[in-house]
This record gives sequence, C-alpha cells and structure tokens, in this order.
Amino acid sequence: MGTKYSGDIVAGSLLIPESRKIATLLLNKVSKKDWLQAINIENILQKRSPLSARRQANLIRKRLLTMTPELWKMIIEGTSEVATQAVLAATVKDSRLLGDFMQKTVHEKWQMFEKKLSLTDFNNYFDTCSQIDPSILKWSDSTKKKVREVIIRILSESGYLSSTRSLNLLPVNIHPDVAGYLRSHKEEYALKSLQATQ
Repeated sequence: MGTKYSGDIVAGSLLIPESRKIATLLLNKVSKKDWLQAINIENILQKRSPLSARRQANLIRKRLLTMTPELWKMIIEGTSEVATQAVLAATVKDSRLLGDFMQKTVHEKWQMFEKKLSLTDFNNYFDTCSQIDPSILKWSDSTKKKVREVIIRILSESGYLSSTRSLNLLPVNIHPDVAGYLRSHKEEYALKSLQATQ
C-alpha cells in the first residue's frame, strides 16, 4: 500500500504546553478514568469545551505514542528548544503530510537558495501528494487552506520560518539531545525531516 496522507493535522499545531501535560499523563501511565478526569473535569488543557479538550488531547496522544517514554521525558523536562524539536519529531512521524513537506519542499527550496515559501509551493505540493494518494483530490479548498495554515504555524513555532506572514525560511540546527534520541532509536524519517535546512 502506498503512502496515505491524513488531513487531521488541522486539529492543532505543535501545542507545546499542552504536549508537556499530555506527556506527563502518558509517562505516569494514568488509567482511562484518570485520563478523562484530567481532560474533561480538571480541564488541564484549558479548553472552552470538553469536546475540544478531548479532540486536542487525542491528537497529542496520537503524536506522542509514535515515540517512546524517553522522548516524552525530554518534552516534559527539556528546554523550550528541546521540547519544541521533540514534539516536532513526533508530529512529523504522525503526519507524513508535514514530514514530506519538510523533506521535499522546504529542503529543496533551501538547497536552491530560495529562502522564502509561497502559496504556489503549497499548491504544487498538494498536486504531488495527490499523485501518490488520490484521496487528496477530494479535499475541499477550505481543507487545503487549513492544512496550509497549520503547517505554516508549525514551521514558524519551530523556527523554520521567520513568521507566519513573511514565510522567510531560517536555518535550524537540531539540538544534540533530540538528534541523539532520533539516531539511537533509528528514527531516520523524523531526523531527515528536522534537518530540512541543513
């Protein structure tokens, strides 16, 4: 089976503070009852409704479960830089749509000394993805717009873009702790994605 691209990335960008809280729950191996208590009743993610809290908690959990407790600990205890890159690595592993964009579009632009993203880059990327996974052809323009906005926000939050408006690409060096984890756990795909501007 070929690559399948999911648009569920639209549910949230990197969400670092929230990811630290979810990582703590996962590391503590809380029961389903305690999980629901923390998300629904205590509202640890500080969302306006239980529905949005559950949706975001499930998105973050799905991302973090692609990695091991060792990475969760880095997210909880690490500096802002370490936590951000660790969450990005998990997000990339969970979303081929983001990882392939970083490896293909961002990396190619960087290699060609074109230090700015454009809307055309996203349109071309969606066209390329639809050849690999035809289900993307069914995506509405509004879905593509939301996906684009979240990818831009993630790249901005993790330092690959100067801002969500200018779309200027910036070089990012992977923190040794994050790079070391990804190498030792043979997470080549995530590492290659994070190395987009190297």
